[in-house]
Amino acid sequence: MLQGPDPKAAPRLYPAIEPYQRFHLDVGDGHELNVELCGTPGASAVVVLHGGPGAGISPFMRRFFDPARYLIVLFDQRGTGRSRPRGALEANTTWHLVDDLERIREHLRIERWQLFGGSWGSTLALLYAQAHPERTASLVLRGVFTMTRAELDWFYGGGAGRFFPEQWADFTAPIPPAEQGDLIGAYHRRLTTGDEAEQTRLARPWVRWEAATAALRPNRAGFIDAAYARAFARIESHYFAHRGWLEQDGQILRGMPRIANIPGVMVQGRYDMICPPETAHNLAAAWPAGVLKLVDDAGHALSEPGIAAELIRATDRLAEQD
Repeated sequence: MLQGPDPKAAPRLYPAIEPYQRFHLDVGDGHELNVELCGTPGASAVVVLHGGPGAGISPFMRRFFDPARYLIVLFDQRGTGRSRPRGALEANTTWHLVDDLERIREHLRIERWQLFGGSWGSTLALLYAQAHPERTASLVLRGVFTMTRAELDWFYGGGAGRFFPEQWADFTAPIPPAEQGDLIGAYHRRLTTGDEAEQTRLARPWVRWEAATAALRPNRAGFIDAAYARAFARIESHYFAHRGWLEQDGQILRGMPRIANIPGVMVQGRYDMICPPETAHNLAAAWPAGVLKLVDDAGHALSEPGIAAELIRATDRLAEQD
């Protein structure tokens, strides 16, 4: 079901809150996940799924939920943020992350929870929900991405580059012309071999390309932390080079009947250059209980005012329905 933006005044973000608990959870395979809990113990649970893959959580992500009505669970996915070891690719696949979500849920003794994810986080939310519909109360998704070849080809094959030619030139410059037909593969090979200094050199243009295209008004990335850039680019290229380890192209769309009756809201920027609206539109057509909110004056970023307002409206409404 397609709905236009809510005409009411945009709500403010909820106040910044500190976690009342933070711990590392051993999920096996040598990985320990950083987990943070905010809000109210015993309230409706929501788990926040960050993007990338490889981006990690931030304090800003805590501010989309009423802390009096939600138990807010945030965690750094394998290899990201404060999770250990940082940047690790071994035993780091989509299906490891789906299993990690179940381990976190069971550890916290949560029966069902809301999934809140943007970009890659929306991919992970949908795959978890399709694997565990009985544990999924609702979904709130932003900048919908479903790991199809067409989506990857758009962003890493030159489609988005036609709108950002200067930034595209910066992104493609480190790769010889003979290899530019598969930029994901070319970057992945370089980011997973050689020394750390060389990997970091290649990681910076990878990060700059995504940062430059994320918002309606382009962001000219300044200082980029070397450790963050290397971990982010290595993990993201690792996932994209393997097409997310999905069994077939279009797997998520084909799996929508499994969650047809689970309520959800998709918030999508009209001018999202990273994850164009076509994907969210197609998903909405296959999701009877899903509502698509198109924000006309926004791109991809979580921080854009129209995107943030619709996300808060969604979490508020779902808290009232629980």
